[in-house]
This record gives sequence, C-alpha cells and structure tokens, in this order.
Amino acid sequence: MKTNSLRFQLLARSLLLMAGLLVIIGLFQYVFMRGFLYKNTASSIQSQILAIPPDAWERSAWDIKDEGPDKMTGNATGDAWGDRQFGDSHGRSRTPIFFLQDSIIAFYDTSGTLSVLSNASIDGQAPPTLDEKDYQAALGSKREVTYKVMEQATSNEQLIVLQPIKIRDQLLGVVQVSLETKPLRDILTRQLLTFLLISLLALIGGMLAFISVLRKTLVPLSKMVETVEQIDAGNLAIRLPSDQGQEEIDRLADSFNGMLERLETSFEAEKEAKERMRQFVADASHELRTPLTSIHGFLEVLLRGAMNQPDKLNRSLTSMYTESERMKKLIQDLLQLAKLDRSPNVQLIEGELDEIIKGMAPQLRLLAGDRKVSLKLTSNLRCRFDEDKMKQVILNLFHNAVQHTDPEQGDIQVTLENASGGVELSVRDNGSGIPSEHLPKLFDRFYRSDSSRTRKYGGAGLGLAITKSLVELHGGAIRVESFAEGGTAFYVWFPQPCPE
Repeated sequence: MKTNSLRFQLLARSLLLMAGLLVIIGLFQYVFMRGFLYKNTASSIQSQILAIPPDAWERSAWDIKDEGPDKMTGNATGDAWGDRQFGDSHGRSRTPIFFLQDSIIAFYDTSGTLSVLSNASIDGQAPPTLDEKDYQAALGSKREVTYKVMEQATSNEQLIVLQPIKIRDQLLGVVQVSLETKPLRDILTRQLLTFLLISLLALIGGMLAFISVLRKTLVPLSKMVETVEQIDAGNLAIRLPSDQGQEEIDRLADSFNGMLERLETSFEAEKEAKERMRQFVADASHELRTPLTSIHGFLEVLLRGAMNQPDKLNRSLTSMYTESERMKKLIQDLLQLAKLDRSPNVQLIEGELDEIIKGMAPQLRLLAGDRKVSLKLTSNLRCRFDEDKMKQVILNLFHNAVQHTDPEQGDIQVTLENASGGVELSVRDNGSGIPSEHLPKLFDRFYRSDSSRTRKYGGAGLGLAITKSLVELHGGAIRVESFAEGGTAFYVWFPQPCPE
C-alpha cells in the first residue's frame, strides 16, 4: 500500500485517532480509578475505626500516655496494635481489631496531643503530622470520610485517614490511620498495563478489519477512476454513475457529469463556430470573387480595343463602377460585423422612438418609390437606443421589404406599439413571402432565400445579420413571420426603461 494513497492515509489517520482516544481514555481511567481506590480504601479504614467502641480509643490513648513518652512516639517495646487487646472494666478481653498491613495508627485528642497507638510493620517510623487546621476540620466533619494523600521526605507517599471519635455527643479526638500507597499504585499500574495491552490488540484487530472495509468502501471511487480514464476529446458522451449509495461520491459524480456536459457543449459550439467560420470564409470569398471577376473581364475587353469605342467604354466603366460599389458595400458590411462581434460601441439614450421614425418618413417614401407606405405609430413610446444604429435597423428592414415587393403594387406598413412590457416595431410587406424552411436561417450571415433577386440589388445576405446584432446590442429581440396570403413581417422588440 503506497504511503501517498487515499486508502493508506485514511487507515493511518483513523488508527492515530483511535490510538489517541484510547490514550485519553486510559489516562482518565487511571485518574478515576486512583480516586476511587483511595476513597474506597479510606472508607474501609473508616468502617474499621467505627467498628471499635469509642471508649476503647479513649482508654488506649490514656494507656499510651501513662506508659511514657516512648509509647507516644511509637518506640515502646510492647505489643503492636494488631496484637493489643482491649479490656473492659471487669478485666474481660475483646477480640483484636486488625487494620491494613503497614498502617500507622495515632490518636489526636482535643488537647492537641498526637499519640501513636500502633506502628504495625514500619518499626520506629513516626506517623505523619498534619497541620492543626486539618485536625480541626476533621473534628468538625460529619459522617463523610476524610482523607489526604501526602508525600514525606523520609517515606513514600502516604494515604492518611482521619475519623473523629465521640462518646454521647462528647468529642474525644481524631483517629489517624496512615499507610503507604505503593500497593494501591501497583494495582493501578497493573490495571493500566492490562488496558494498554487490550487497546493494542484492539488496534491491531481493528486495522486488519478496517483494511477490508476500506477497500470495499473505496470501490465506487475506483470505478469513477476507470470511467474517467475512458473519456477523451472524441468520447465525451460517457457519464459517471451518480447513484452508488455514497453521498460524497454521488455529488462528485454529479459534478463530473456536469463538467462533461459543459465540455461537450463547448466542443459542439467550437465545432459549429469552426463550421460557421469555414462557411463564412467561403461565402465571403465567393461574394468578393464575383465583382472582381466582372471587373477583370471588363478590363480585358477594354484592353482588346473597346476603350477606343465610346459606347463599349461607357458600358464597361458603368458596370465596373457598379461592381466596385457592390464590393465596397460588402467590405463595409463585413467590417461592421467584425466590429459588432469584437468591441461594439453603443451609447443608449432614452428617447421617443416614434419621433425617429417620423423624421425618417421622407427618406423611406423616397426609397419606396411607387410603393404604398403606411405608418401607424403610437406616440410617447420611450426606450433606450443609439440613434444612428436605430436608424440603420429601420433602414435595413425597410430596404429588405422594398427588395421583395412589386415596384407598383407593393404595400409596406411600419407599425410602432406597446407589446409585452416594451416597444415593438414591425415592418410588414405584401411580397411573395419566405418559405418556412428558410425562416430559421434567415439571420445567418451570407444566407439568402432568393439569391437571384438579392444579387440583383447588390445584396450579399449580411443586412439581416447586421440588423440582428444591432437589435441585440439594444437588449431587444427580432423575429420574422411569413403569411400564407403572401408577405413577410419583421418584429423588433425593445425593453422600456424602468420608471424612477
């Protein structure tokens, strides 16, 4: 298993986390068991103290005092407490009372004297002496066990238990029992080592079990890797399974699928863009080649001697001028489309669109010739537009209607009205109409539904493409309808400005 693999890192971090938790649990267990064991031992000693009649403690303390200072210091040569027997007033003996091994028993009376009652197995060792406030606190304590753990310079750590003694509500003193805590600490150490051994075995068993569980858990991720390896630029239709029962893996699969869909869309758009560019270059070359071929042909005619014949010279020059004008217009349209695609410069100013159309009325009627022109304009319709570019939109649509209507029977209607929360401009004619199969491609560049008629008037199929780009710069939309009874209508919608 590689150290930089996800499986190894999950396993190692899980084991480290479990080991850390077990160490913390062991420390808490040691602390709690230490307190429990010390308190339980102190309670056991307290129970033994309370099991002895209170007057026996008093007589024992007075006996020690009567025997002299040596007994008080624990250096007397008499029997130890474990062998001492109490006698009652009639001389009858009592059963000996045995405390824990290695314990030192002392009695602190109300006068402040500490008398050694037993020095069971630590011969000659004086009992620990506490502060006066500790004894006073023990004298005032109730039933609760009172104990302290202290370290002496001449001995190991000591557990000291204090228990007040009373006879008929009269306080006699405090019994002090002290013993070394080494046996208790040995028990704690054995318990801690046992816990550590069990924890180590649990970690090893958990690691062996976790490896197989982890391998099974990472199967969906491995499947994703295998699927992704099959995806390339020519095979973007593959999708990752997004329902494998793991929320994180499913979300990752959904993200990958979304990315693949975007990539597939981008590749399709790029292919379409390349195809449009190829078609655009071919169409532009064709449109430019036609006038250049015509000019080249007329020049050959002139060079062969037609330039000395006034009639042929005039016709040739007129045709050459017409072709050059058409080529000039084509180049201007191409440049305008390039500017609109690259960095359109438009300044939208709020104004009344009907005033623009009314100002263009004489120009439109002159362009229409003998055709009938009708203007149906709703007043005070405001929108934001660039005046020059808006005029170009109107002229392009009107010129398109002129080209496709009869010079004498033609009827062109220009309408301006409210529609869908905006302003709608429509230009409708009564021409021959446009077949339905041509409508979806009508705004494509160099597309012409009737190439012969368009070429007659110098068109190259760029006017409507320019018009659509200008409309979209204004935030509007353009659509076309062709009617069964004949005629075509272009509808241009512009949004109205929001009220302040």
